[in-house]
Amino acid sequence: MEEETLDELFHVGSDREIWRLTSVNYSDPAIFYPNFKAALQDREYGKAYPFLVCLADSGRVIGTTRLLDIHPQDKKIEIGVTWIASEFWGSGINTECKQLLLEYCFETLGVNRVQFRAKADNTRSRHALEKIGAMFEGILRQDKIESNGTPRDTAFYSIVREDWPGVKARLAAKLTAR
Repeated sequence: MEEETLDELFHVGSDREIWRLTSVNYSDPAIFYPNFKAALQDREYGKAYPFLVCLADSGRVIGTTRLLDIHPQDKKIEIGVTWIASEFWGSGINTECKQLLLEYCFETLGVNRVQFRAKADNTRSRHALEKIGAMFEGILRQDKIESNGTPRDTAFYSIVREDWPGVKARLAAKLTAR
């Protein structure tokens, strides 16, 4: 992700269906642009690394994901702020994206833990995490405050180093079956 790709990403994120179950509605330019410019700044400080999700054949931008909550000393990292255009939901693109990021985290960065978060009542996101092999760890009650001021519960998931070989084989099988 670079600043010159933000307009194209915003165009994808203008689909309000993407945000129906999330805490943040990035279809609002007043929310989208400051957040994603901050993500680019966080990359400069080593705090996060935002990626575009693009179609391999055309290069068309269809979403985003990021590495964040990076703790090299504890060998842990989070994959989050992941979203793709609703027309690609259920297509296997999220699975492929997670497989590539997990492989990078475990095999290149050498982390011991990759964690994920989802709004507790976002069953679509939670199901997607379970589908890739992430283990449910629990709910942090009133973990965040929503933009409307109400408390939000957050579901936590993880994949640890010992899980990775099995998760990797499962993801490879899913991707081959597509």
